[in-house]
Amino acid sequence: MKKKWIYPKKYNNNCGEKLDSSVVLRLLKQRGLGDAKEQEEFLSEKPKKTYDPFLLKNMKEAVHAILDTLNAEQTICIYGDYDADGVTSCSLLLEILGKLTSNLFYYIPSRFEEGYGFHKTAIDKIKDLGANLIITVDCGSTSLDEVEYAKEMGISVIVTDHHTIVNGKVPDCIFINPKQEDCNYPFSGLSGCGVAFKLAQAIQRTLENERDARSSLLTKKELNRVLDLVAISTIGDIVPLVDENRTLVKYGLKRIQKGNRYGLEKLIEAIGLSKKIIKSDNIAYSIVPHLNAAGRMESAKIGVELLVTSGNNKEEIQKIKNAVNQLLEKNNERKRVQEETFSDCMQIAERINESDLFLLIDSEKIHEGIAGIVAGKLKDCFSKPTALVTLCEDGIHYKGTGRSIEGIDLYKLLHTQSLCFERFGGHAGACGFLLKKENIAQLRDGLNAHMGELIKENPMLLSPTLYINERLEAEELTEQLIEQLECFEPFGHCNEKPLFLIEKLIIREFRYMGESKEHIRFKAMSLTGEYRDFILFSKASDYKETIKIGAMIDVVGYPTINQFRGVTNVQFIVYDMK
Repeated sequence: MKKKWIYPKKYNNNCGEKLDSSVVLRLLKQRGLGDAKEQEEFLSEKPKKTYDPFLLKNMKEAVHAILDTLNAEQTICIYGDYDADGVTSCSLLLEILGKLTSNLFYYIPSRFEEGYGFHKTAIDKIKDLGANLIITVDCGSTSLDEVEYAKEMGISVIVTDHHTIVNGKVPDCIFINPKQEDCNYPFSGLSGCGVAFKLAQAIQRTLENERDARSSLLTKKELNRVLDLVAISTIGDIVPLVDENRTLVKYGLKRIQKGNRYGLEKLIEAIGLSKKIIKSDNIAYSIVPHLNAAGRMESAKIGVELLVTSGNNKEEIQKIKNAVNQLLEKNNERKRVQEETFSDCMQIAERINESDLFLLIDSEKIHEGIAGIVAGKLKDCFSKPTALVTLCEDGIHYKGTGRSIEGIDLYKLLHTQSLCFERFGGHAGACGFLLKKENIAQLRDGLNAHMGELIKENPMLLSPTLYINERLEAEELTEQLIEQLECFEPFGHCNEKPLFLIEKLIIREFRYMGESKEHIRFKAMSLTGEYRDFILFSKASDYKETIKIGAMIDVVGYPTINQFRGVTNVQFIVYDMK
């Protein structure tokens, strides 16, 4: 769909500074950073914004429960989710607690046989394996019944999570979640792995403060070592990349760039990247999809084994090699199935009544492991919140996965239809749910009706928009400006790349690239005679009528440095053009 461009407000550029500097200052102010100290912290290579882990409600109780379990030489099970956040969370606590005990194992449910969350059947298996304490990571906030069941089985539970809490009800156990009521933690946007890291931090501080002999086994150095896992989870789970998350990710990226973890290094090499230049985009679009592919197509345990295996001997090196090969294979399989599913769902979506304001798509061909990705692509194509549902094996229930567009809180939208569901959960951008087959029509009607009410309040709600941060002239695209913009890294949710508008460019030459000629590289000249290089990825077919020699265009995108065969030049990545 054609996007509406929202232009930047006019500004007075009489500040007496160089133009590129004033651009950066305006971008900082757009992010709410008007204070000099805030700007310095935001741009710093060594940010200091972090908080005392004991500000998290129930943290002290959690630490003492864990230490009591260790002192009694009892067994702990780490219970996680099957996505990249869950995989890194499990890996982090396995590494940290593994310094203190060998009575430790982990459990990640199967996406296909068990589904998301804490399950009674899993608790039975964990009981048989001898666990005395279960620590959940990245899940458990809605598992009230399951926690009670574990307690009946004689197993203590600590829930650590970051997901939305339903109706204010929380499990009756030691519960750590920055989103819970009466929690004094200053920042609620941590990832699941971020919360697990704060637990690890609290354990380390307690051992150090109490002068426990085990403090030599778990030092601050060991804590710093797992920040690479926190960075991957924070970027991959699309939590806000601001405040403390920005600090954790900056230091985590440095750990990755130094070569902190043998298995991760080998995955980075196999993908075709260099660890020395890893940025948030590389994590979001390369590393995370490979880690997610394991849980989507087979078992998330492949990812955990990759991250926790040290590579200290031939056997472990071979184990890591096998894990990398499996992740590459599963990601390729994921891509193939994703393309097939997307094509099938597009055909269904095009047959759905255009008056539907919420796309609810039912197809027998939907592969559960990639439903979320396909829902995301469809919502981008149609600029409507979208959910895919597939019939469960019992023939009675539908399982659904949804993704939302900007401006619509999907969790709140689903909550308006809560009577339709057996269970549901998620957040503003994504959701998962289970409902009886007989309720699907009621759900569709209810979601469309509520969407209608939202659009009455905001008629532009479903209009795809592109928010432009700044206008630039072609001659302002310099290496110096790009170096300054790199200080805004790491980019991600709530700290997106700034988008720039360059107007009145004349196309002088162009060529298509890629196996399917899906990319376009072109040179364009400004009215003042400045030439610059531009590249448009993946959407060449959408602009065939626009890209012509001599055509005058406006472009929106982001400038980068391109290095090829020893030659460095400025290029502009085009997001849209007119």
